Amino acid sequence: MGLLDSIREVLGLRAEADAARDADPDDLFGMSTAYITMEAELGFASTGDGALCFSSVDSTDFEDTVREVEDILTAGESETGTAFEVREDDHGYHWVVLHDDDPEDLITSLHFAADTFIERDYGSRLLNALFAFEKDDRLAYWVYSFRRGAYYPFAPKRGEKDRDSGTEFKLESNLDGELDLEKEKEYWYPMYPSSSGTHPWE
Repeated sequence: MGLLDSIREVLGLRAEADAARDADPDDLFGMSTAYITMEAELGFASTGDGALCFSSVDSTDFEDTVREVEDILTAGESETGTAFEVREDDHGYHWVVLHDDDPEDLITSLHFAADTFIERDYGSRLLNALFAFEKDDRLAYWVYSFRRGAYYPFAPKRGEKDRDSGTEFKLESNLDGELDLEKEKEYWYPMYPSSSGTHPWE
């Protein structure tokens, strides 16, 4: 089994088997106060980027669901200004990627997208929601695992397949109690971008 296959197994089958509870998109609203703490206490400002990672199903009904998500986000774009795209990464995962300089609008749009999957009975296909932050050219993410029902920090080192554990520890310490954090660090899965990408969905 190759490295990418191992990652897929960890993110997919194993996490699903060990899931703590069903996906709950309302948990995403916890980020509404967390992004303020991130900037005020840690100096990490929102980049305005967020994403929803999901695994696809080869069915017409699932394709209709993705189109419904796109329709909902298109309808809301004129009101919120939240831009979006649906894309596939190098590992075969699918993403709804959103950008909005207003974090509240970004969170709301991500919630709408996730809730649509769940209402159409595809909540089990949701893997993670990511919120991106930046400080002094360093990126850090809060990752919400739908299958674990908890958040964890991910701070990759730029241009490396390595993570900044010191930054992750600092984020964990400052946001513990404000976000429902994943206590078992074996589930803090890294989500590295491709060699030419900046974010995990690239």
